[in-house]
Amino acid sequence: MGRRKTSVARVRLYPNGSGRIIVNGREFQNYFGNRESVVATALAPLRLLDLTSAYDISVRVLGGGLSGQAGAIRHALARALLRVNPDWKNTLRKAGFLTRDPRMKERKKPGLKRARKAPQYTKR
Repeated sequence: MGRRKTSVARVRLYPNGSGRIIVNGREFQNYFGNRESVVATALAPLRLLDLTSAYDISVRVLGGGLSGQAGAIRHALARALLRVNPDWKNTLRKAGFLTRDPRMKERKKPGLKRARKAPQYTKR
């Protein structure tokens, strides 16, 4: 299980696969479309360990937008790979894939337009 912003992802790895990735019942490329940066983020642990076609992967991801979901998939994928082979821990840790990114959207405060944006000051 991996998390990022408000997204939560669960990943299942199937060994001896062909590199097929299914996200919420859809093909990986169909789910994320032509957003190369989002695709690169999600698949970063596989590329780092050179395992792009070693496993078939099934992903269930909920909440947030595409960027947060890609980060959650990256986190979940790194954790799943760690269960497969604990020797990859140092490599994944140095790349920062095992650390959950704690940044969340800040709540809106009363009297403000957003979390920190105050209404424009008028002198008269």
